Amino acid sequence: MAFIFKKRVSPPAAFTAPEVRLKDVTFGYDGKPLFKDFNFTIPAGRWTCLLGPSGCGKSTLLQMISGSLNQEISGLIQIGGQPRQRGQISWMAQKDLLLPWLSVMENVLLGARLRNTLGRENRQQALGLLQEVGLGDHGQAYPDSLSGGMRQRVALLRTFMEGRPVILMDEPFSALDALTRLKLQSLAAQLLRGLTVLLVTHDPWEALRLGHQIVIIRERPVRLSYVFSPPGNPPRPPGQEKSAPMYQQLLAQLAEKEA
Repeated sequence: MAFIFKKRVSPPAAFTAPEVRLKDVTFGYDGKPLFKDFNFTIPAGRWTCLLGPSGCGKSTLLQMISGSLNQEISGLIQIGGQPRQRGQISWMAQKDLLLPWLSVMENVLLGARLRNTLGRENRQQALGLLQEVGLGDHGQAYPDSLSGGMRQRVALLRTFMEGRPVILMDEPFSALDALTRLKLQSLAAQLLRGLTVLLVTHDPWEALRLGHQIVIIRERPVRLSYVFSPPGNPPRPPGQEKSAPMYQQLLAQLAEKEA
């Protein structure tokens, strides 16, 4: 089953998605810089997909942008040309992180509950979204009764219902089977259209399906080694023949040895 929304889905809050910019950012561990004078721009209202070798700093980059690192960071991290503020960013991880003692509906509405903004309107929106993604009969179920793909659907709806203009995604579909992964990619592209999204992935095909901009980074210290924009708009058809040369190009860039 593919997820095709019957009507245009708008975020719970009204906003214009902002550009995210890192300027001359330096950060490291034990006196060794992982990032040094690092500059990176995530375009407003677009999907940026981030590829790179394991351990090169992709997840650390997400943590720096989100403000979840405890260590000091030098340089500027701006959202919409201003210093980062609370309430601008939502995070979706590889693990769904659903609270097992809450129902599906309660998990989707967790953000509104924590902010004391839970009301009839967002309850109705959450119910409509659950019905759109095939979970209308599972609103009162608990996470341990759901499959992995169903749980990630709930996690994606929870992320969307946060109503934040910037979405950080750390390999949220990597643990799913191939067919479920394709469905969730398409669902995410529909739900998060028009938001500023940074997706960390190890899958070049996923990047080609979802990215307006694809970036490869390398370490020692972290640097941008390859940036390009595939033609067309996401979600692109999986395994599209005309994408094959770009896929091979991405593989070649990922396999390229450090000078």
